[in-house]
Amino acid sequence: QVRLVESGGGLVQAGGSLRLSCAASGRTFNRYAMGWFRQAPGKEREFVAASSWGGGTTIYADSVKGRFTISRDNAKNTMYLQMNTLRPEDTAVYYCAGRVGWAPTGEDDKYDYWGQGTQVTVSS
Repeated sequence: QVRLVESGGGLVQAGGSLRLSCAASGRTFNRYAMGWFRQAPGKEREFVAASSWGGGTTIYADSVKGRFTISRDNAKNTMYLQMNTLRPEDTAVYYCAGRVGWAPTGEDDKYDYWGQGTQVTVSS
């Protein structure tokens, strides 16, 4: 069992930056691929970024490529999402998710564990 807790959300102006963190419990964090998803009001949850269990392979949604960076520190059982050049359309609740195995994926039904989410609001 893995417990995931997100932090770092908040209110920021367009063009600004935020860094989200996802802290994981358990001793086998380095055996989980991890991902970030988001859900805006009235919209379905969508994929943002994902990382292989070692962090060497990452994938991104087209909408965030070049602006967001996913990373992880397995020694600290923590994953990060650095978000730069934020836009109002990035406003959403951001969730971290974990899945047993190496491969990162953008398919949310492949993830086994989810955090409670952290709100990101970007003002224009």
